[in-house]
Amino acid sequence: MDYTQNVKDQLRKITVEKLQGALVKEGWVADKTRNATIPYVLKGENGETVNRVVIHVHPKKTFGLKLLEGLINQIGWSIEDMQRLKLLK
Repeated sequence: MDYTQNVKDQLRKITVEKLQGALVKEGWVADKTRNATIPYVLKGENGETVNRVVIHVHPKKTFGLKLLEGLINQIGWSIEDMQRLKLLK
């Protein structure tokens, strides 16, 4: 997805904790913690895994823009989704 400069500036400020909170709010569940990574899974109605994303956890740190864009694409969030989750204004 091609983001405007304003959106990119806001994305650069998203911390690990904000991203994790948004995932949980959307129904994602942390799987097994492995050192500095936490896999999050989204389960379907039958309990099967619908989507999976691995978050690299460095407390109070932000993500590089390319990495965060990749995670957002993998999660499947649109700009409207991120606004609804209060990740963007």
